[in-house]
Amino acid sequence: MKYDFTSVMDRHGRDAIAVDALGTEMSGAPAAPEDGFDAIPMWVADMNFPTVPTVQEAITERVKHPAFGYFIPTDEYFQSIIRWQESRNGVTGLKPENIGYENGVLGCVVSCLNAFAAPGDKVLLHSPTYIGFTGSIENNGYRIIHSPLKQDENHIWRMDYEDMDRKLKEHQIHVAVFCSPHNPCGRVWERWELEQAMEVYRKNDCLVISDEIWSDIILNHHTHIPTQSVSEDARNRTVAVYAPSKTFNLAGLVGSYHIIYNRYLQDRVRAQGSKSHYNSMNVLSMHALIGAYKPEGQEWVDELRQVLSTNVNYACNYMEEHFPGVQVSKPEGTYMLFPNCSRWCQEHGTTVDEVLKAGWKVGVAWQDGRMFHGTCSVRMNLALPFERVEEAFERLNRYVFSQNRHFS
Repeated sequence: MKYDFTSVMDRHGRDAIAVDALGTEMSGAPAAPEDGFDAIPMWVADMNFPTVPTVQEAITERVKHPAFGYFIPTDEYFQSIIRWQESRNGVTGLKPENIGYENGVLGCVVSCLNAFAAPGDKVLLHSPTYIGFTGSIENNGYRIIHSPLKQDENHIWRMDYEDMDRKLKEHQIHVAVFCSPHNPCGRVWERWELEQAMEVYRKNDCLVISDEIWSDIILNHHTHIPTQSVSEDARNRTVAVYAPSKTFNLAGLVGSYHIIYNRYLQDRVRAQGSKSHYNSMNVLSMHALIGAYKPEGQEWVDELRQVLSTNVNYACNYMEEHFPGVQVSKPEGTYMLFPNCSRWCQEHGTTVDEVLKAGWKVGVAWQDGRMFHGTCSVRMNLALPFERVEEAFERLNRYVFSQNRHFS
């Protein structure tokens, strides 16, 4: 491969909570490993790969100029997004006026809610649910109604359209948060699934906030279909949110963007986002996006997809072979695994808390999946060099899921 996805980066002391927060009192942080084990960071949803070099080059070139005053986004910024969306997602007709800056996906979610709902109103989400949605929606006074995803006979997560329709009507809901690809389940929705979901939203006059931050992280030859592309109605009732941060490991730089075609939605969302004077772009974030969305960034993402597909395939095959009773649905997108340990825990007379702690002791810093409304589940980040993924699963096999393992 042209780019480096094999070197093991030392992230300690480099502003990475994935390693520096282990064993601290930070909410949700795994315990530090016991002596004799190094930590394998598999909880925070950022990657343990160096980003594409053009990001650093773009930032470095800008830093050479010694002034960092007020600025407005350049035409290069908007054209970079337009080219990226056309090349990666087949989007045509996108114009600069359809694109708006957001500090983050969650900030956009809150802006949309404040523009089209009132505190106390109910919002529809699928469950399992990204923990960031839970916190941001509830912290702003809105009430979440979950429509659970169901697994079919092949363990593929599916939407329950009848349940969605019933709950929208029953609770008089007119705003829904949609996740595509889905976090934490990893589904990359097919066109017919998106069409049916958007028809349910249309019939219930529901604004759709579509989180598509994972749209570049697609595995095993699946294809991301933008929610706005499935119909003219979807195009006009959806606020879609994207970012280079998840794709290129840039979360610490801050910077996302929305795509909104409907002028009325644009005006309402942007008015809300501007009121705090906080939702403003950082000049280095702008140049990071421009650097990421260069042709080299496209090559880098294509290689990244191959690496992550290999990691996911290995992990799912390993669990099926070595961890009977642990059920996992192979993700089609994202780099997160979401195994359910219910049957294994029942058969071995233990709990998911004990399973989590057993992994932490031997340096597998995975995450409690119950925070994401996953029953007896764990959440695992597989965006690591393959040798670290192998090591993690070998430790789990030897120390956690071994038939002779006794928790203490």
